[in-house]
Amino acid sequence: MDIVCLDMEGVLVPEIWIAFSKASGIPELKKTTRDEPDYDKLMNWRLEILKQHGLGLKEIQDTIATIDPLPGAKKFIDTLRKETQVIIISDTFTQFAKPLMEKLGFPTLFCNSLEVAPTGEITGFKMRIENSKLSTVKALQSIGYNTIACGDSYNDLAMIKASKAGFLFKSTEKIKLDNPEIPAFEEFDDLLMAIEAQLS
Repeated sequence: MDIVCLDMEGVLVPEIWIAFSKASGIPELKKTTRDEPDYDKLMNWRLEILKQHGLGLKEIQDTIATIDPLPGAKKFIDTLRKETQVIIISDTFTQFAKPLMEKLGFPTLFCNSLEVAPTGEITGFKMRIENSKLSTVKALQSIGYNTIACGDSYNDLAMIKASKAGFLFKSTEKIKLDNPEIPAFEEFDDLLMAIEAQLS
């Protein structure tokens, strides 16, 4: 049996931190996992910047409320879910993802959670499991699934390479050049065709 594992930000929806960087006027927050492979380092750095500027969960959620899925993402995931099982495996947080999942028709999402003080300050984060994307793919394989994975960033490469088939989508030129063996696509129709060709 096949199961498709998709990254969320950069693949189905715009990058939340880039949108918040623009909304808040803090250019440093544009950095994502496309730029920094070490997710813990990236998140701790982000939280320190939020603290310096006195920004918390509400301000980020206000920005997220204005974000829509990438053009064609809803149709893509709806079509895919009619053909096979789909899980979104993301390093985002439940407190960020809910309104975006609603706009995508509530697909299954595995992600992490934020630690938030009563004041709304984000004081930390709790990862669901170490190396969550690779660990999830391996767990699915251990219960009889063939995984087909797709993402755009450094933190997606392990699950892509561990899967029966894997693809880059709307990735950076550097990641594509560093991983020439992974097919890369820019349009949802092309990605859908590539995934469908792998479904058994």
